[in-house]
Amino acid sequence: QVQLVESGGGLVQPGGSLRLSCAASGFTFSRYVMSWYRQAPGKERELVAAIISAGGSTNYADSVKGRFTISRDNAKNTVYLQMNSLKPEDTAVYYCNGRWIREYWGQGTQVTVSS
Repeated sequence: QVQLVESGGGLVQPGGSLRLSCAASGFTFSRYVMSWYRQAPGKERELVAAIISAGGSTNYADSVKGRFTISRDNAKNTVYLQMNSLKPEDTAVYYCNGRWIREYWGQGTQVTVSS
């Protein structure tokens, strides 16, 4: 059974940091492009960051470049999103996504940036 389980969300003050993790199982993780998406209330889901299967190439939304870092550990079947210098506009539910032959989604984890 395929599972993507996110963790690490929570409430943080502006300027703070969080690290999200997504543990994958049930598919060949190392072959999949792994991404983080987010969806804020009343807005469409948007791509935040992506990392190719080999882990060498990454892609970021302009709004998070220089603040967020995506990485993966294929030995642990886990993808991470390090989020620094968080802003209130980063508040959203963050979703893990795996895509290759099929596409899989996690259940999401809430990130709230507020003082």
